[in-house]
Amino acid sequence: MSTANSLKSIVFSLIANVAIASVKLFAALFTHSGAMLAEAIHSFADCSNQLLLMWGMKRAARAPDADHPMGYGKEMYFWSFIVALLLFSMGGVFSVYEGWHRFHSEEPIENPLLAIGILLFSLVLEGFSLWACLKEINIEREHRSVLQWAKESRTSELLVLFGENGAALIGLSIALLAIVATLITHNPIYDAIGTMAIGVLLILVALFVGIQTKRLLVGKSMDPVVLDDLERFVREQPEIKRIHKIITIQFGSDVMVALKAQLIDSAQTQGEIIAMVNGAEVRIKSAFPAVKWIFFELDSEA
Repeated sequence: MSTANSLKSIVFSLIANVAIASVKLFAALFTHSGAMLAEAIHSFADCSNQLLLMWGMKRAARAPDADHPMGYGKEMYFWSFIVALLLFSMGGVFSVYEGWHRFHSEEPIENPLLAIGILLFSLVLEGFSLWACLKEINIEREHRSVLQWAKESRTSELLVLFGENGAALIGLSIALLAIVATLITHNPIYDAIGTMAIGVLLILVALFVGIQTKRLLVGKSMDPVVLDDLERFVREQPEIKRIHKIITIQFGSDVMVALKAQLIDSAQTQGEIIAMVNGAEVRIKSAFPAVKWIFFELDSEA
């Protein structure tokens, strides 16, 4: 399986979100639209989240040491979880609060056409951002649906980015509908409803991302599609007579493999056994670059 370039997607989304957040804030200040303000806060939250993801990738790339012999790969999951919390609080909860406040305010939207124009501009940028993210996701997901990939992905930063970009596109559509409805009916309640709907959307996305990254923090095996390929590859090795068990653990972009297997009967001396095990390990690591550690336990007939 090819490896997606998460950093490229994050940088692309960050540039787009800085531009989007700026124009949304400008529109919110001039139109007094709650939905537009909720979207501006959402975009600024996305910018901070993407900076955190970049920081997490840098921290996770540190080399193993005595205290962390398996490296720091899981730190990426920690920062992804923090991003989910920020998306929940800074984006979702605040938008719900702002929408509730708008329900009790009769302040009309000013310059709604400006808000609509900026929302359409933002939709285009967010569409490109999501497209860039999906290009990287398609490298990993292979035959799976995007939803199935999201449930099984071990690339937490790409999962967070997909959740953010998807929520942004839907949120922009909700804000656009809310402002158009308010413009047609001259009733600001639609703006309030739109603001709260954006908040609920962000909370739901944050909960999904948070649950998935929590599972990665606790410890999950490697991607099931890659695991199937790995088991098939090991069974095909000439030294392996039978596999008794394979255990894998994902550490960010790296994987640990514990393999319990029986070698072919021709292995007699200690030197021959060591050579067979070393040869199998070299080929496994070559075929699966993410595998950094292999612990090989020899066994006889089960």
